[in-house]
Amino acid sequence: MLRPTPRTRHALLTAAAALLLSGCAAVGPGAPDAPAVPSGAAAQDALLKTAEHRLVVDCLKGRGLSLASRPRAPDEDRTLQAALFGAGPRELSVTLATGATVTAHEDGCLATARHRLYGDQRRWFRAQVVVDNLRAEAQARMSDDPVHRAALARWTRCVTPPGSPRPDRPDPAVATRCARESGLDEVRERLETAELATVRALRREELATYRQLRDRALRRAVELPAPTHPQKGPTLS
Repeated sequence: MLRPTPRTRHALLTAAAALLLSGCAAVGPGAPDAPAVPSGAAAQDALLKTAEHRLVVDCLKGRGLSLASRPRAPDEDRTLQAALFGAGPRELSVTLATGATVTAHEDGCLATARHRLYGDQRRWFRAQVVVDNLRAEAQARMSDDPVHRAALARWTRCVTPPGSPRPDRPDPAVATRCARESGLDEVRERLETAELATVRALRREELATYRQLRDRALRRAVELPAPTHPQKGPTLS
């Protein structure tokens, strides 16, 4: 989660505005016909996105702002982006085992919404960043394995034309053939599976926190009251 560029912030803003709140219809907690948390990761992800959007809209409304799509002057757009994503120094930071550092603001409406949904924005941020990068961590560990290095060397020799330096971008068909012939595909598949299991064991605390806070957020999401006037944004292309 590197510091977003103006184009990235605009894309995030457009995506946030594009979400519809119609799927957020629910009755209050404790009601006899209160909806249950849906089964299936896709349905749960959709529920959490919709609930997060609803809470962002509420937060912006409290600041006299709206996600509704309309032309904005540059200063208005900057004000909205600061309200949505936060401004100033980034208070949240996690340095991963891969060496990458992920940062985020704690004062924007997006952070406020996640705090309300997950119960603890700081704990959720750390857990989410670590869990989202488990595969990257496994791949980084895999790259240090001597078996992987040997297979990669065979692949490099395979894609390099005789008497020429290795091309920066080998022909895709050649790269695919060499990955198969060098054994790199098989080595990567085997090692990544093993390393991912190792990484999951190493990050079991973050995984437990992730599941705990996600379960809390799902329960909170189904308890949100239905919006009176759902905001609609442009359809993404």
